Amino acid sequence: MKCLLVASESAEVLFYWTDNEFLLRVQEQYGTARDEDGRPPAFEDRINTLFAPIIISCSTLVDRLGDSYTAFSTENNDTYVLHQFEECLYIAVNGDGEESEDDLKRKIYVMKKFTDVLFGMVTLSSALLRKELRPQDTEQRRVLWLRLQGLLETYSRLREQDQSFLVEAVERLIHPTLCEQCIEFLERRLVQQLNSSSERAGEEVQHAFILVHTKLLAFYSSRNASTLSASDLLTLMVMVQHSHPSNPEIDETSPEHVQHDTTVGSELFYTPEPSPTDNQAELSRVSIEGSPMSRASVEGSPMFQFVDPDIQMAEDSLQTLQMSPPDPATPTRVFLETTLKEGFYPMMPHSMYTLPLWPGITLVLLTKIPSSHMAMSIYHFLETVTKLEKRLSDSKEGPVPLRGHAPIQELRSKMDKFIKALGNSEIQTSLLQNAWVEFKNRAFSRGGPGLSRELVSSCKKLRTQLCGVFRQCFLSEGCRTQRLSPSLQDRALTMVQDKLMDWKEFLLVKSKRNITMVSYLEEFPGLIHFIYVDRAVGQMIAPSLNMSERASSELGKGPLAHYIKSKVWSLVGTARRYLQKGYTTVTQRDGDYYFCYFLWFENETGYKLEVVDIPSLPDDSAPIGMLAWDYYRKLLRYYSKTHSSEVVKCYELLTVHLGVIPSDYVLQHCSQLARKLWEPSRIPLL
Repeated sequence: MKCLLVASESAEVLFYWTDNEFLLRVQEQYGTARDEDGRPPAFEDRINTLFAPIIISCSTLVDRLGDSYTAFSTENNDTYVLHQFEECLYIAVNGDGEESEDDLKRKIYVMKKFTDVLFGMVTLSSALLRKELRPQDTEQRRVLWLRLQGLLETYSRLREQDQSFLVEAVERLIHPTLCEQCIEFLERRLVQQLNSSSERAGEEVQHAFILVHTKLLAFYSSRNASTLSASDLLTLMVMVQHSHPSNPEIDETSPEHVQHDTTVGSELFYTPEPSPTDNQAELSRVSIEGSPMSRASVEGSPMFQFVDPDIQMAEDSLQTLQMSPPDPATPTRVFLETTLKEGFYPMMPHSMYTLPLWPGITLVLLTKIPSSHMAMSIYHFLETVTKLEKRLSDSKEGPVPLRGHAPIQELRSKMDKFIKALGNSEIQTSLLQNAWVEFKNRAFSRGGPGLSRELVSSCKKLRTQLCGVFRQCFLSEGCRTQRLSPSLQDRALTMVQDKLMDWKEFLLVKSKRNITMVSYLEEFPGLIHFIYVDRAVGQMIAPSLNMSERASSELGKGPLAHYIKSKVWSLVGTARRYLQKGYTTVTQRDGDYYFCYFLWFENETGYKLEVVDIPSLPDDSAPIGMLAWDYYRKLLRYYSKTHSSEVVKCYELLTVHLGVIPSDYVLQHCSQLARKLWEPSRIPLL
């Protein structure tokens, strides 16, 4: 039983996701309720009624005590985890014991990451973010919530099935020759031809990469592009899996099926599911309102006895609309971390083109849009205003002198030019102009309060209007007219298909058995599994864990393979808990198995650096990982303070051995395995 809710301080539902069990519980609790017209209330209203006391009590605690609870459990053993980002409260619930508090907290932070990538700097204004998450138009809201719910479900599925999402690092396909050939092809043919074409509408391809399911075959970045962070790359992989779901068990195509899938992308059609039966009607109605569920789960649900024929007809129409695919040539606007010579920009706009080559194999293009320089200016202004607002809010002294306050003087000189430049475009600037005039009159005029606490409200207004201009520039419908032409996208698709035509079946099989334990058993007897992670670049290596009945591995099929998988997932959670407390080495004997975890630092030549005490994290800190919050980037900065003259790398190794192996041999194996894996991790990707 699971649920995730985003709400405003006034208990307005901004987004929700539930699984079937939670949905049925709410149905049972409010099943007989009716509104004034005798109709059952919308599921959104039921969710609001259920969570309103929690939201109000949380807001009351913040107002009166300046603090609030972050988690609690009920008598029914339901676990609630809460976290407030600005004025939006995130609540994650679990009632079946399958998710811990850490899991729920991680889900909340991942949801926040999705909103950052999809809405960019609009998230810096709570007022505007509320409007984005809850559009006034019911249909727009439904489509948006379905998309966010799908992303959340896709992430949850990948985290349960995929080792790369378990440890939050990118897994590459290990085939050096093919990888290098593909990188060279992306650089010298694909990206070069796209960027020299007159059909690119001013966009410039900066990153191009090929995915086989969730594994990275090749990645190329143009010379003037910023490095794509592991956090953003993992998020984009979730988005690709959501828009083009792939199943390694199904997508391992047979020869007769291969003959028919070479034109994937142009021959995909949607056939709506049949109308639900009377027993499924009520549950289907609720799922259409915002909690998508599989048909199989609906069929196994408790029975409801009444269905209105008019409602039934509307449901069929809505379900067809729900699954109608968007124009495949339309890119997705995403906002990614960018580091340029001018500085660091956490939410720079890009266009993302997802081109399915065959089922399970996808080409992704990330382009820089022509107006991205405006995002840089807006971020500079927002950064200056936000820092000033925080300084004035925390200040207990009098007005801050303008003299020597260089960022404010720079803001004063550049904002007028920026607004004047916007006046020549179609961007509405009147609200920004008014907010800026008010700020100037209060901050710089002789009769105004100057830089004092009285200026905080003007800072908030100016920040909101800057975010509003950002929204007009990069999120409105009118800003998405420029894009790579459909014919240019088709050309790119054909070029890569021609390149990989003879490799596609091999790649689909390789993605299932990337590396196996066979090549390690002779050298490391008793070793069952390992995960090796290079945290400096966010990449990992691990033997495949196949759980299907169709494919067997060194672990066999059935209960044993599932048992080892559950132990590996548990070991990762245990390692993170100890790492949060400052421990970099963990050894644990569990029945017939011996588990080890190590974190260490090296320089570029592979020389192991001395062990230091790393800082422990408070219980309310962000979850350890790289997807929602890059803990390892912060850890590398901390360690590099004492090694400023060299490049510092960070590595992790998790191993599972048979318990009969003596501990001395286990530790020796871990040391030798780390050295053996160091070289393959240097396979070039960029």
